[in-house]
Amino acid sequence: MCQATVYLDEEVIMNDVMSVEPIPEGVRLTSMFEPVRVVKAGIREIDLMSHRVMLTPLAEKED
Repeated sequence: MCQATVYLDEEVIMNDVMSVEPIPEGVRLTSMFEPVRVVKAGIREIDLMSHRVMLTPLAEKED
């Protein structure tokens, strides 16, 4: 299987992720066993050999 584990600030936030899609709101994660999740983050690193996706939180916009 080629699913990945997704981390946000070094903490696992989703396992068995099949799709990582950048969207204006952040990143949409699709998993085999969990509902689709949108995370307010950007992609920091994707390590295909380790099946790992590292995200970093998006800075909040100040008004």
